[in-house]
Amino acid sequence: MAEVSLKEKNEYVFRDMPVLKALWTFALPSIISQVVLLAYNLADTYFIGRTGDPYMVAAVSLVLPVYSISIAIANFFGTGGGTLMARLMGSGSLKEAKKVSSFSVILSVLAGALFSLVMILLGNPILYLLGASEMTIDYASQYLFWILGVGGIPTVVSLTMANLARNAGLSKEAGFGSSGTGLLNIILDPIFMFILLPEGMEVVGAAIATMLANVCGLVYFIVLFIRNKNRSVLSLNLRSGMPKKSSVSRMFSVGATAFLATFLYDVTNIVIDMLAASHSDIALAAIGIVLKAERLPVNICVGLCQGMIPLVGYNFGSENFDRLKKVQRTTQICGIIISVACIIAYEIYAGDIIGLFISDPETVAMGTEFIRIRCMATIMMFFCFSYVFFFQAVGMGKYSFILSVIRQICLNIPLLFLFDHLFGMDGVIWTQLAADGTTAIISFFICNRVGKKYWNP
Repeated sequence: MAEVSLKEKNEYVFRDMPVLKALWTFALPSIISQVVLLAYNLADTYFIGRTGDPYMVAAVSLVLPVYSISIAIANFFGTGGGTLMARLMGSGSLKEAKKVSSFSVILSVLAGALFSLVMILLGNPILYLLGASEMTIDYASQYLFWILGVGGIPTVVSLTMANLARNAGLSKEAGFGSSGTGLLNIILDPIFMFILLPEGMEVVGAAIATMLANVCGLVYFIVLFIRNKNRSVLSLNLRSGMPKKSSVSRMFSVGATAFLATFLYDVTNIVIDMLAASHSDIALAAIGIVLKAERLPVNICVGLCQGMIPLVGYNFGSENFDRLKKVQRTTQICGIIISVACIIAYEIYAGDIIGLFISDPETVAMGTEFIRIRCMATIMMFFCFSYVFFFQAVGMGKYSFILSVIRQICLNIPLLFLFDHLFGMDGVIWTQLAADGTTAIISFFICNRVGKKYWNP
């Protein structure tokens, strides 16, 4: 009876609620949490930028791609397990969904521990590989140790649990937890940077604040899972048994591609940082600010796509393909509107946006030019994300893999080196528009071709 009532509880929003309303029921909390998460990622750069020291800013920028790898690891288990849970809910397999939930969390703990160990043992060699100089290595090393060496497990596990909760239908609760973590970090940053620790220790203060906020976020999600263990498919109980081999295989198939999509995105940012560092530390500081500041439209679009995932997954599992197509189409229309609005805002206020993070005139001027060019790729970037997320939702990891490889390995990274050789730093900045425009066109044709077999027969 418990499973029947649980299924009936989710049916209306997944199956019968008007598509636009259902999409925003899931997407709005996700977008809010993504914006707040961005705010707390930007908070470190903002408060460190108040020191006026471009080397501190450059050091934090060096760690950003490595920090993002923790997000990629969380996506492996959170997206792989979460999208499978949504499809299992659509087909009525609620007990199996619970097993997938607990299995995903346990694996994320183990992966987070391994990642932390690697960061502690190999942090400095990794930072030098990324382009750290004698002026930035000490700051970067301190930042990396606290947020990923000490804070690796809470970062990976809390992000994994947020994804699982969102796909289980608890989007508001997941959004509250993620947003609360971000707001707490914003509050703690100035306290640790400018009050508790002495001058010159601002980078350490920012890192400790981030680590403590992630620990609190993890505690919140553990409580959320425990309180909802009888009212949802969320579970931390491995004693209920392991998921089926077929479930593990499907989870890993989508999870691996989710990891790869984020990891390759991070690799691209690493290449950008390395190329920028080869020009100057000022260029590195400027692009570091831009790579964070430009994430507002990216994070909003990611939140929108996260809202799409459980709806697409559920309706694919229940073979309600008409609703599935409506969800995808509605998501894309909303994404275009958001992207256009963000492009206009960034073109108008580019200088003000960069000036929020640092007062150094040379860095501000360079960053303003960079962000005005890169923001033009927002619409194409959204389409790339939407197709990758869509294929993850329906369990077709191989197509997400193909699109990620095309976007980053075949186009973005080679073009970065080519354009840098031909046009210098300006070429690095223009690469995004060229790569994402091409990938968006390829993604459209692949999705239509696959759809003829499944949802467009």
